[in-house]
Amino acid sequence: MTTAAQIAKPSAALPFYMSYLLIPLVWIAATQGGYWVLLPILATWYLFTALDAVLGLNTENADPDTSDADLRWYKILTALWVPLQFLSLFALIWYVSRAAHLSGLEKFMVFFGVGVMTGTIGINYSHELMHQKNRVERFLGDLLLAMVLYSHFRSEHLLVHHRYVGTPRDPVTARYNEGFHRFYPRVLRDSLRSSFAAERAMLARKRLPWHDLSNPFWRYWGLQLIMLALAFALGGLGGVALFLVQAGVAIWQLELVNYVEHYGLTRKHLGDGKYEHVLPRHSWNAAHKASNWLLINLQRHSDHHYKPDRRFPLLQNHSDADAPQLPYGYPVMTMAAMVPPLWKRVMNPRVKAWRAQYYPEIKDWSAYNKAKTPLPR
Repeated sequence: MTTAAQIAKPSAALPFYMSYLLIPLVWIAATQGGYWVLLPILATWYLFTALDAVLGLNTENADPDTSDADLRWYKILTALWVPLQFLSLFALIWYVSRAAHLSGLEKFMVFFGVGVMTGTIGINYSHELMHQKNRVERFLGDLLLAMVLYSHFRSEHLLVHHRYVGTPRDPVTARYNEGFHRFYPRVLRDSLRSSFAAERAMLARKRLPWHDLSNPFWRYWGLQLIMLALAFALGGLGGVALFLVQAGVAIWQLELVNYVEHYGLTRKHLGDGKYEHVLPRHSWNAAHKASNWLLINLQRHSDHHYKPDRRFPLLQNHSDADAPQLPYGYPVMTMAAMVPPLWKRVMNPRVKAWRAQYYPEIKDWSAYNKAKTPLPR
């Protein structure tokens, strides 16, 4: 086990700062054009896949009782990213919308790469920040989500996903045999509905209407309008179009990861709308070293559901003895998810083995497959 003194060293945090390389890469793409526009995409998916193959797995755990004071360099990592992403995103909108050396296709591809950055890194860092108790950090998470027009993800994730994961009430849990291209439009629709309904229900318990100013959706909508207005001020309608390209790519990146994280994993219905507690077995995990640097240990997903506010350097690795493992890191698995026949060939046998291992008493999975078990209370 890595001690608190070891985890507190700047050298221990340094590998996670590799994500910052994406900022100069998107600028190289914008200033050089041509095949350079592919650089951020290739680095994110293929470089880290290659590094995973070379560096292998990291199954070592940090002392979970490490204090916040010893995590200074990790907290700086996520907080500092917010102003750097903001400056890069809007400076690029100003620059690319005026760049005569870039064709329309090159401009689109530059902002596809920006979306890879704001999705793979920005939304992932917002996920870390939204789980913290500190209000400043939570607001920084809101800023990152507003930059990709997906602010309701905070409400959906905290109020719906963590409570109802693996049940029919969670839109983010991908169903067995549900291809990504069917999952994606469903989750876009249902996560917006469920997040708003969850906030409305919380207000109702306080005897307040949904339109009360304490509803965070007012903040979400306000921040998103500010981001759109800034994009228009810097680049006109073309700037708004570029902003929407990166936002769309970022959201797609997020939901690809959501699809991978819980595909086919369901909690057992105990009767009368009751479900078993969330366990390590209800999330797919990956111990691949480089992609966990890139994704700040998001692939240690079982422990995140066990301790949602545990900071990322302290997330614990779960072995295949108590949690299901992916054959590759998220970069490879998200690419596979885009090809449903390939995905099902790789993952369906693993889901079946998971069912046989943990729930041999369940003989008929048809209701689970279609999310037709009773809604949880």
